[in-house]
Amino acid sequence: MNQLILVGVGGAIGSVARWKLGALVQCYAVDWKFPLGTFLINVLGCLIAGVLAGLTTKLGMFTAETRLFLFTGLMGGFTTFSAFGLETVTLLRRAEYSMAVLYVLLSVMCGVGALWLGWRLIRGDAAA
Repeated sequence: MNQLILVGVGGAIGSVARWKLGALVQCYAVDWKFPLGTFLINVLGCLIAGVLAGLTTKLGMFTAETRLFLFTGLMGGFTTFSAFGLETVTLLRRAEYSMAVLYVLLSVMCGVGALWLGWRLIRGDAAA
């Protein structure tokens, strides 16, 4: 139950932070065609996840519960792209280059493809 609360509270905080930051960026990028808010949130999330992972690896700074709150909860609510980035860097650090490339390509292609398919299925024009 404690783990559920840690993930839930962290996720709520991360989701609200993503929403507020996205709204702030949108105020300054109203006429942009590029999705700047999501892009900045994803990059910032990766930076934060990298710093937290570095602190965990180098200094053993966080307990298992704190890591659960920070990574799964807070960062998961803020952006799951940070988990994708962290997993990719972990593969690269292990010199599993082919697996890292495969993971990136499949994640992007399958994710976008699944979204497109779901959208088309609901619209009723999956063959188009």
